[in-house]
Amino acid sequence: MRPLYLLLKFLLKITLWIYYPRFKNVNKPKKRFARTIYMSNHASSFMDPLVIAGTQRPIIFFMTRSDIFTPLMRPILWAAHMFPIYRKQDGVDTKEKNEAIFKKCGRILKYGRSLLIFSEGFTDDVFIRRLKPIKKGAVRMGFMALEDDDWRQKIFIQAVGANYSDPKVLGSDCLISNGVPVCLNDFKVEYEDDPNKTIHELTLRMEQEMRDQITDVRNMDMAPFHEHIMRITRKGMNAIDTDFSIPLLDRWKYSKRLATWFNETKIESNQELLSLKKRLENYFETLKENGVEETPLYKVTTNQRSKAKDIIYLVGLFPIVLIGLALNYLPYILIKRFVENTMKREVFWSSVKMLVGAAAVGIYNFILILIFAKIFSLSFLALLFAGLFIVPLSAVVTINWNKTLKLHRKMNKVARTDLSHISIERDALLKEIKKLVPVA
Repeated sequence: MRPLYLLLKFLLKITLWIYYPRFKNVNKPKKRFARTIYMSNHASSFMDPLVIAGTQRPIIFFMTRSDIFTPLMRPILWAAHMFPIYRKQDGVDTKEKNEAIFKKCGRILKYGRSLLIFSEGFTDDVFIRRLKPIKKGAVRMGFMALEDDDWRQKIFIQAVGANYSDPKVLGSDCLISNGVPVCLNDFKVEYEDDPNKTIHELTLRMEQEMRDQITDVRNMDMAPFHEHIMRITRKGMNAIDTDFSIPLLDRWKYSKRLATWFNETKIESNQELLSLKKRLENYFETLKENGVEETPLYKVTTNQRSKAKDIIYLVGLFPIVLIGLALNYLPYILIKRFVENTMKREVFWSSVKMLVGAAAVGIYNFILILIFAKIFSLSFLALLFAGLFIVPLSAVVTINWNKTLKLHRKMNKVARTDLSHISIERDALLKEIKKLVPVA
């Protein structure tokens, strides 16, 4: 294990705790030397390897697009266990270069390490809860490694699902689900008899295994309908409109059950469901037109808020928020503006802001501690150790405080406005959902 990889795993535990405070790992692998090819969906670009490799026990190497391997970045990416994968648009002999990478991957597996491969090959620009068609490269790579090793050691493939309430929303949910490992050695006879058929059939099997680990809405046109039901029932994995008192695992299972029902139901030929779909679209559009959001409306109209508690919380934690702003705000806002102004694809923003922001906050506070220790003649190491706890803790408190303040203001607006007609429609929609959607 390279030192930078070990350091990154440690730092990621802190940054991921801040970014995804509600995190769950299902069927977490126990072996550090697993000799496994993990086949994952690719829901959120560079965020996916961070949450999977950063939270799983096995030592993992993974491949990423070759164009980021600049002379400056190459040593850092190498130390972080990344390999370049070459595409046709890179303007090189992709077959020859990728063959060399595949051989390196074979050696990694031979010595007990593992690989993480995003078998879909690309990320949607807009986050959608689905699995795109997967490629055969992971299975083929596993058999190539076995052939190079004369089938002496066992090599496994395993499905992994990265599930987010919304990967762009700071403070939202993340759940990693791991399938059952499949030993490629068990398919030696079939592979030697017909390699292409065996790779094809095993890829199809793994595609289904991957679907089982995520919320998979097969019809993209129905994805907003699925999301609207989760938002109004508050049982699923929406980042904002959710009952967070329900355990994350239960909300994930609900989201999957709902998606399965969508996939098995012929909604396009059911006029009642199409009418419900349209009414939900109109409901959320009406909220938008009135400058109101679902959660504030729900909390006020169902008496789920306590104004006094909110005020006590906001006043009581304000001193800690001032500390959090002093330690985190300047590097955070600079990195946020830099990333959003320089990166065209929004799908990269969350992961880059998280990684680069964490580094910027670390460097910024290292300098602050150094200055503070020198001015007041205090122990630099003692302050540094204290900073490892104070900086991230104050950041979490500040994030939650800010969310509470915004929600408090939005609920005040709802309380001052006559929204009874919207509230009545909300109740009617819930009754209709209960009638037409058996899993809701």
